[in-house]
Amino acid sequence: MSTALAFGAPASYVPSARLARVPLVAAVALVPWLLMLAARHETPWVVLDLAEFSVLLWLDALVRRRSAGAAWVGTAAALLLAGDALVDVAFAGPGHEVLAALAMAGCVELPLAAVCVLLGRTGFTASA
Repeated sequence: MSTALAFGAPASYVPSARLARVPLVAAVALVPWLLMLAARHETPWVVLDLAEFSVLLWLDALVRRRSAGAAWVGTAAALLLAGDALVDVAFAGPGHEVLAALAMAGCVELPLAAVCVLLGRTGFTASA
C-alpha cells in the first residue's frame, strides 16, 4: 500500500491504468457471488451487493470519462463497501465466521473502498 492511499494523494498524483480498472474487475468478480446469494434466497444481501455492483460500474464509467461526478460516486462506493464490511462483521457468527468476515473486510472490502475514493478524487482515466 502506498503512502498516497494511506495519507491522501496529492493533487498531481495520477494512479496507474491498472488501478483505474479495479472497479470494473471488482464488479465482474461480484457476479458469481450475487448468483450464489440469489440461489440461497438471501434477498437483503443480494440487494446490497447489486447496489455495490451498480456503483462500481458507474464509477468505472465516470473515471474513464474523467468526470467530476466520479468523486461523488467513488465516495458512495466506499460508503457501501465499508457498510457492507461493518454489517458482515457485526452479523457473523462466532469462530470461523467472524474470522472470515474480518479477513474479507480487511483484505477486500476496505482496500477496495480506499481505491474507489482515490479514483474518484483524481478523476483519472486509463488511456485505451
